Amino acid sequence: SVVVASSAVPIPEGLPPEVASLIGCSVTTGVSSVLRAATPPPGSPAVVFGLGGVGLSIVMGLALAGAAPIVAVDRVPAKLDVAAAIGATTIIAAADADATVKAVRDATSGGALFAFEAIGLEATIDQTIRSLRAGGTAVLVGMTPFGVRPSFDAFDLVDRSLAVVGT
Repeated sequence: SVVVASSAVPIPEGLPPEVASLIGCSVTTGVSSVLRAATPPPGSPAVVFGLGGVGLSIVMGLALAGAAPIVAVDRVPAKLDVAAAIGATTIIAAADADATVKAVRDATSGGALFAFEAIGLEATIDQTIRSLRAGGTAVLVGMTPFGVRPSFDAFDLVDRSLAVVGT
């Protein structure tokens, strides 16, 4: 990778890879979005849209917090398999937006109390908000492209909250 000097972090010789990996954003951003931004109580139904490095780290954070069920949504079967191996209790292969939201709402008995978006796409932000139950919180972690202004029905946020986690 080519980065500006201020973004480069020298790694000391002999630093174990599992420690050095925390310098990147995936684990720190994903787990912190659960344990610091959302703080779900044990037993909270939760969903994660997008299972890249950050999304999988959100799944791990939810497992640490004792969320249940933990629903993982992605289009890539291999990512769904990894999510199941690290704590997701239900996996959903993303398809039609309405069908995906319905599947999440069914898997969480009426909607997630905590919904995380780790992609940064307008369509998945909308699905994340629509997957919430009354009193739920949507946590937007994915980085949207510059200039994208997600829109959603304001009614979908009645009795719900929205948090944005910056990386």
